[in-house]
Amino acid sequence: MSKIREIEYTPNPNARKFVLAEPLTFGVTRSYDSLTEVVDDNLANELLSIPHVTSVFYVDNWITITQDGDADWPELLRQVAVPIRESKGASKESEKFAEAAEWLEDDSNLSDEDKEKLQKIREVLDMEIRPYLQGDGGDLHIVGLEQNYLQVHYQGACGSCPSSLTGTLSNIQYLVQRIDPNLEVVAV
Repeated sequence: MSKIREIEYTPNPNARKFVLAEPLTFGVTRSYDSLTEVVDDNLANELLSIPHVTSVFYVDNWITITQDGDADWPELLRQVAVPIRESKGASKESEKFAEAAEWLEDDSNLSDEDKEKLQKIREVLDMEIRPYLQGDGGDLHIVGLEQNYLQVHYQGACGSCPSSLTGTLSNIQYLVQRIDPNLEVVAV
C-alpha cells in the first residue's frame, strides 16, 4: 500500500503532485490524458474514473493528478487519495510498461547525423529541462525528429500548464538551437 508523504502545489493551478513514501514504479513513466488510453493500469483507471480528473502522470515515488478546473481541490484530494493509498507498489508490471514504451526510443529511421543530434538534444533536456519539470509534477518526452522539427510532448502537470507552452517551450527552443540553429520545437 502506497502512503502519501505530502501533497505539493505545481505551477499549474489544476494539478497537484503527490509525493509517496514508496515507489509506484521503478523508473517507468506512466502518463494518461484520458480513460480510453488506460490499458492494464488499475490505478490510472480508478483515478481517471473520478469526476473532474483529466490526467494522471506518475513515476517512481510521485504522482500528478490534473483536474478540469471545475472541482473543489480539498474534496477532489480526498477522493483521489483513496486509490493512491490502496495502490500496489513497484512490481513486475513496471517491466511490462517499459517494454510497451520502447517505441519512444526507436530512432532506426533517422540518419546517423540526426541520431547524433537527437542524442545531444536528449542530454541537454535531461540536464537542463526535465529535472525542473519533474520537480513541478510533470515531464517531457521527445516524440520525434522530422526534418527541422523536434516534436515534444508534455506530461503530468505540464500537459495543460500555460507556462509549459510559453516559457518552457521557449527555453527548449533556445537550448535546441544551440545544437542546430535550424531546429524548431513543436509541442504535440
